[in-house]
Amino acid sequence: MQLTQSVHHAVQQTPDLTATIFGDRVRTWAESVDRVARLAAALTDLGVRQGDRIGLLALNSDIYHEFLLAVPWADAVLMPINTRWSANEIAFSLRDSDTRVLYVDDTFAPMAPQLRELAPCLENVIEGAAAVDRLIADHEPAPDARRGGDSLAGIFYTGGTTAQPKGVMLSHNNMMVSALGAVAATNTVPGGRYLHVAPMFHLAALSGWLLHNVVGGTHVLLSPFTPVGMADAIERHRVTDTLVVPTMLQLLVDSPATAEHDLSSLRRLAYGASPISDALLDRSTKRLPDTEFTQAYGMTELAPIATLLGPDAHQVPRLRRSAGRAAPHVEVLIVNEHDVEVPRGDIGEVVARGDNVMLGYWNRPEETSQALRGGWLHTGDAGYMDEDGFVFLVDRLRDMIVSGGENVYSAEVENALAKHPAVAACAVIGVPDGEWGERVHAVVVAVDGVRPTVDELRDHVKEHIAGYKAPRSIEFIEVLPLSGAGKVLKRELRSRHWAGRDRSVS
Repeated sequence: MQLTQSVHHAVQQTPDLTATIFGDRVRTWAESVDRVARLAAALTDLGVRQGDRIGLLALNSDIYHEFLLAVPWADAVLMPINTRWSANEIAFSLRDSDTRVLYVDDTFAPMAPQLRELAPCLENVIEGAAAVDRLIADHEPAPDARRGGDSLAGIFYTGGTTAQPKGVMLSHNNMMVSALGAVAATNTVPGGRYLHVAPMFHLAALSGWLLHNVVGGTHVLLSPFTPVGMADAIERHRVTDTLVVPTMLQLLVDSPATAEHDLSSLRRLAYGASPISDALLDRSTKRLPDTEFTQAYGMTELAPIATLLGPDAHQVPRLRRSAGRAAPHVEVLIVNEHDVEVPRGDIGEVVARGDNVMLGYWNRPEETSQALRGGWLHTGDAGYMDEDGFVFLVDRLRDMIVSGGENVYSAEVENALAKHPAVAACAVIGVPDGEWGERVHAVVVAVDGVRPTVDELRDHVKEHIAGYKAPRSIEFIEVLPLSGAGKVLKRELRSRHWAGRDRSVS
């Protein structure tokens, strides 16, 4: 299998179907693939050879779509870059992966001179959309190299929630297996229109792109995300499918500016990256009554899907807090510290096995061996599985709080807090405490115009979970720090409290 395989089907079977919509620019599959073949020829002319890494530092656009295809077409390897990183972080990934060619769009073109200086491995930097169009115009279409199978498709650096990003190596088979598993488990149909609002450097968004190439659909590309922009795109282009993180969904359904938009075309909405509260899910289903909701859980190392919680399960209240069941292409278990499966209902580490599991970490053989020991990908997530195979996540193992000798899982406290009507968003961390070792500390974003008291929130939490798990301290902030993938950066929240101490803030 290969990333370019499905677009050959599109040109053969539906050449006049719209492939991409970006603003007012519309291209058919025949037009899009012709540009891809010419761009691949241009990359080869720039000196790109088999297996070379091509960096992409850009916002969502039709040109991003073309690069995602042109790079493997030229027998090279994708290296999408987190657009929220600093120049130093970007340069680290470029040097670490020995990236030779970098595309920067017009937004990031001013950073190009600094990146050239910080990453001497760069031989060519393509700056802006006009430069891409010139390259395409100056070259004849090249034949597809048909790079595929177990060959390296891309190096995807972890989202920056750890101290130093690791390059996850994924093959063509890894990515295609995950996409086909998602197709098999969902109601995705050919001919739909998929709205890209999540950043395409992130593997969840890229997986959605690949899935809709497989079924033969249209990509509607939007950047940057705004709730009004998203609502406009859904209404204008009759979007049928999209993927968001919960913060995006909250802004879409709660913004007064989107209240009059017609969102009735939206049939399927996938969400992931962080949990979603029952209150937000209730508001979302009321605003989008014709939309089926699917939660996807996974990670970059799994290309990225491990479990899916489908629309039917969303109708069962107790299952809404689960991450769903193993997708068709992967096995999932809960194991103890000896990698032995624990009884149903017991908490352990989530592990996964399948053809979607990464090749390994770039230039990190020891960490690869540790993550893939016993043939299973060890996720670092703590959770349990019920008798029906539904996985319930309780925390990242490293985020577990040990307070007074008791284990407290932050996700459990966050779920209870999020039920309060005055809580718009929240995160729970452990902070140093002279008496308890660590105490449970909540960081809360309040609903506009409402400021609940600490005692009110503590009492609310105690109605849902054991009293010792309730936050002993609470702070209010305007917005939670998020990674480019929409995950709360707990490292940043903890760093203020643990500076100079020995607890990990990764």
